[in-house]
Amino acid sequence: MKDLGSRLDFHTHTIFSDGLLLPAALAYEAAARDHAAIAITDHVDASNLEEVIRHLINFVKKQGPSLPLKVIPGVELSYLDPKLIKGYATKARKLGAKIVVVHGESPVEPVPKGTNRAALQLKGLVDILAHPGQITEEEAILAKVNDIYLEISARKGHRQGNRHVAKMAKQFRAKLLLNTDAHSEKDLITQKKALLIAQETGLKRAEAIKVIRDNPQELLKRIERQ
Repeated sequence: MKDLGSRLDFHTHTIFSDGLLLPAALAYEAAARDHAAIAITDHVDASNLEEVIRHLINFVKKQGPSLPLKVIPGVELSYLDPKLIKGYATKARKLGAKIVVVHGESPVEPVPKGTNRAALQLKGLVDILAHPGQITEEEAILAKVNDIYLEISARKGHRQGNRHVAKMAKQFRAKLLLNTDAHSEKDLITQKKALLIAQETGLKRAEAIKVIRDNPQELLKRIERQ
């Protein structure tokens, strides 16, 4: 399993939304599971976007250098009317979010219809469409054209859409990532477990390794160039 590399997870939550841990606690728990980096992407909408980004940037600035892994401050835009997503993604970037995730149309949560398409049109603003469920062919093409990653989720419930998401991404050559949507240390996984989840979607081993090792490294480099 040495060829799997260290774990990178770009979708996690802390006490600044519905997670259970402080950012530092989550960072140390992830490091103990051989993570090289995590993005903290707490849920935001009009009520808390500024506050969450300010807290996470302050945390990374003051405590980041002493942590055992890299922490990336970000957001997960959640339950916004699709017409509002562009404005809030733009605002998040201006406030300093290094990664913008959009809460996709999961099969287990009532996200506004049209969210997937609205997010996938935002090249350069949105990095990841999380757990997008029954994504359409047109949406998969948008993900490819606009270089936005589609997420395979390790989280219970959201995983119901994984096989379809992987199929659409493979057919239209969109990029995939495997994230946990972790809300506590119990949700974090190893690379070995990530490989198994990726292969459960029907991906071959080489394809699954690209999803859990190569694509995350590519996204990390993109973030570091900002």
